[in-house]
Amino acid sequence: MTNPSSKWLKTTEWLEGQLGKPGVVVVDASFYLPAQKRDAQAEYVASHIPGAVFFDIEKIADDSTDLPHMLPGPTQFAEAAGALGISDKDTIVVYDGLGLNSAPRVWWTFRIFGAKNVFILDGGFPAWKSEGRKVEPGEVKRPAAKFDAVMDTGAVAMLSDVQMAINDKSVQVVDARSAGRFAGRDAEPRPGLRSGHMPNALNVPYTDIVENGRLASTDKIAAAFQKAGVDISKPIITSCGSGVTAVVLALGLDAIGAKPARIYDGSWSEWGARPDLPVVKD
Repeated sequence: MTNPSSKWLKTTEWLEGQLGKPGVVVVDASFYLPAQKRDAQAEYVASHIPGAVFFDIEKIADDSTDLPHMLPGPTQFAEAAGALGISDKDTIVVYDGLGLNSAPRVWWTFRIFGAKNVFILDGGFPAWKSEGRKVEPGEVKRPAAKFDAVMDTGAVAMLSDVQMAINDKSVQVVDARSAGRFAGRDAEPRPGLRSGHMPNALNVPYTDIVENGRLASTDKIAAAFQKAGVDISKPIITSCGSGVTAVVLALGLDAIGAKPARIYDGSWSEWGARPDLPVVKD
């Protein structure tokens, strides 16, 4: 089996050898858009990697905003992670039901709250199942743990950061949505959002750097960013529909040696809903 293209990816074989060891926690981070008509929690209860806990990005989120699954504060995150039996000292391996979709968002979330050893399962649950590895039903309850959360606020881009970036062009905004949504040809999956993109934003659909549910080769990742006109030596903010697949781009950028990209947490759910913000269509 070839080695994964990112240092943050762990193989299914490696994870199978770690199951049940103290200090190793497996996290099912599956999340689906309404259009996908899949229930992540129900699928987790039906079948998951042995010992995995379910991380619900809709619930472990800032409930003071109507924007979808915005980051919680450190106190809320520490309580939620601790209740799942996860400590900031654990080795955490995150996976999702599509291979590489929402797992990077949860990987990034754990890291910005101070966990150091956080990884993503290469190929996710589809790879695990296709290889005939063990699964189990039911809900896993781990003993409560203490998670010391300190938030790296510098990893998160706010609306004002994005406004500054598109105006002075010293920071590139790279949008992970599909070419059709970026151009404004396709409607947004969330109601009430305008179609199109931010002025001066660049488009690298996250699907361009994912192959068969895995992060593509570094050559293919580099080519996708180059084709879109992204200069990886300059600062980058990644955006998407709601701050989930933006992290797939950040993972890809990290794999090709770019400096850490900041994630625009509000993403198009925030920008597209605000009539006072400029929108461009191709």
